[in-house]
Amino acid sequence: MKPTREEALELLLEYNESEALIQHAKQVEAAMMHFASYFGEDVEKWGIVGLCHDLDYEKYPEEHCIKTKEILEENNWPEEYIRAIISHGWDSCVDVKPESLMEKTLYTIDELTGIINAACLLRPSKSVLDLKLKSLNKKFKDKKFAAGCDRDIILNGIDMLEIDKNIIFEETIKGLQERAEECGLKGNL
Repeated sequence: MKPTREEALELLLEYNESEALIQHAKQVEAAMMHFASYFGEDVEKWGIVGLCHDLDYEKYPEEHCIKTKEILEENNWPEEYIRAIISHGWDSCVDVKPESLMEKTLYTIDELTGIINAACLLRPSKSVLDLKLKSLNKKFKDKKFAAGCDRDIILNGIDMLEIDKNIIFEETIKGLQERAEECGLKGNL
């Protein structure tokens, strides 16, 4: 059974109450949808994978990705979706290495959206709509900024994708700009 976006959102809300986690899920969804379009892939599928990537994180942080696998299997999700979601935890909580383009993209942009979100919150506009690549690069280099976001994961993912870092950064910004209001990054613009 191929899940719909509505079913994915319902499942996300069943396991998450934190507005910050829900917003993060929507940010990763937006970025994944953009990259699916960029690569000529299934936009809805990639978006759903992004939306549910941290499904278990609020209720089961010690079993992150492992509990998600159980939940998605119980809901008869396709193996391709499950594997993609689980693989974003590679080398931190699971041993499922990202292999497909969708998996590598999720692995790369998950932490990156966290840095972008933090950068937006510090802007006078509180918006991604006026965020520039130069500003993101500056924040990325400052290891104390958004210190909880693992830059090594982002860089490893970029290496896996074999795409220039600035292109990944720029396209992630664009993805969030396209859906700024839905993912809570419109700010006061």
